[in-house]
Amino acid sequence: MNSNLIKTSMAAVLAITLTACADMSNRDRNTATGAILGGAAGAILTGGSGVGTVGGAAVGGVIGNQVGTGHR
Repeated sequence: MNSNLIKTSMAAVLAITLTACADMSNRDRNTATGAILGGAAGAILTGGSGVGTVGGAAVGGVIGNQVGTGHR
């Protein structure tokens, strides 16, 4: 349980760091944010599995990339 807290905290710090990138487009920020949140969720849901973390980051990145584009 402790390692999940550490991983989630590190993901939050990374997310805060990425918000400082003012020259990124909204779509780039959404992609990065989705990947970070997806990776954290994947790590938590799979108990820290590397495959779950990478899979969650990939799915989160795709979802973040498509947010606000009008696709249904």
